[in-house]
Amino acid sequence: MQGIRAAITGIEAFVPDYILTNEELSQMVDTTDEWIMTRIGIKERHIIKEPGEGSSFVGTEAVKRLLSKTNTKPEEVELLICATVTPDHQFPATANIICDKTGIKKAFSFDINAGCSGFLYALATGAKYVTSGLYKKVIVVGAEKMSSIVDYTDRATCPIFGDGSGAVLLEPTTDPEAGIIDEILQSDGFGRIHLHQKAGGSVKPPTHETIDAREHYIYQEGQPVFKYAVSNMADVSVEIMERNNLSSNDIAWLVPHQANMRIIEAVARRMGLEKEKVMINIERYGNTTSATLPLCLWEWEPRLKKGDNIILATFGAGFTWGAIYLKWAYDPK
Repeated sequence: MQGIRAAITGIEAFVPDYILTNEELSQMVDTTDEWIMTRIGIKERHIIKEPGEGSSFVGTEAVKRLLSKTNTKPEEVELLICATVTPDHQFPATANIICDKTGIKKAFSFDINAGCSGFLYALATGAKYVTSGLYKKVIVVGAEKMSSIVDYTDRATCPIFGDGSGAVLLEPTTDPEAGIIDEILQSDGFGRIHLHQKAGGSVKPPTHETIDAREHYIYQEGQPVFKYAVSNMADVSVEIMERNNLSSNDIAWLVPHQANMRIIEAVARRMGLEKEKVMINIERYGNTTSATLPLCLWEWEPRLKKGDNIILATFGAGFTWGAIYLKWAYDPK
């Protein structure tokens, strides 16, 4: 008898209106459109320009749209998890703020920070509350204002990141052709030396010195991050295929983290997938960290069919990485 699985029954997203192009970036820092496209594959990224707004701004809009689209009342939501590395505040959790702004008054809500793997970690966590039978309506949202921690004098990192949000509704199903089937989530803390924010935490609280030294921005060593991202994302994606007896022909879609076009292409090659089966929108949004995976699913939703075998794969600061295998739960609406 088929047990309970957690199925994605709705998806929505939101990106801010302002678009930062490569041409505009080239006026801010020593770079060019050709350099960015060749090395990263990004043409433009959306940026929050509204004064006084943080990650909850885009997260709230995505959740509001999700509630409307799925005909879900705020009071029906029992759990909301927000994946973010750019919370509105150190505390309270951005999930709490999103709940307040969307009228979700009594749900259990909290944040997850797993770097760019945040949405995958949050999706796996939310699914457990569904499969346990504890909750029937769970929202997982990835929301980021990466522009708030980007150093726009650093040509190596400022072209990479954008702002945005995506949210999914998880509900229980016993349909054997729907729901989250398997997951592999891993981490290795040694990677923190290659990708982190130097100041702003309890180890190095903000001071005039840390601000003057520009230590409250993203610090990334590109080569080791690229190396470990390719190997770990590819390894875990192939592993989840093998242990579920899936061939490349069985996979309808790969949903990879949108960090770098070369990483995406390398992972797809290891999995034996042609480009037509890979969701790629990095050119238009950049790396929105916890929002990349739901932004892809949202854009491709009209092309997804019930029963489609989908693998989500990601890699992020920590290092953190993982893959989830799921069957899409509904046909295009």
